[in-house]
Amino acid sequence: MSISAPTVTSTPIGGTTSGAASTAAQPGGNLSETDFLQLMMAQLQNQDPLDPSSSDPTQYMSELAQLTSVEQETNTAQSTSQLTSEQNAASALALIGHTVTYTDPTTGDAVTGTVQKVDFTSSGPTITVNGTTGVDPGSVTEVS
Repeated sequence: MSISAPTVTSTPIGGTTSGAASTAAQPGGNLSETDFLQLMMAQLQNQDPLDPSSSDPTQYMSELAQLTSVEQETNTAQSTSQLTSEQNAASALALIGHTVTYTDPTTGDAVTGTVQKVDFTSSGPTITVNGTTGVDPGSVTEVS
């Protein structure tokens, strides 16, 4: 997961910088979760305790909450995608040995035959019906 990086520079009390505290993120760049947390920790470590108005602690919590929310949404999307792929594979496997009718994409005709095998490709499963390979299981209109 990555998020757009704001331009941030931190200068600790005394005006010297070291390590991650002196790093400025480039506008339009991407920060990983680890980069974001390191930057946030550097900001917290280098804030001026005598001038609390120079940094808003609620802003850090808000940014952390946003990061967590985006991470959860990304994980949910990945889980949903994986579940869909698994369901498509299981549905295609369930067709083996059954007689199906599917719509031929080139002619638009209904073709009937027995599913002989399932191939798993990067774009999803395809079935072989009476020797015709590469049939999209989504084109099946009837199973008997």
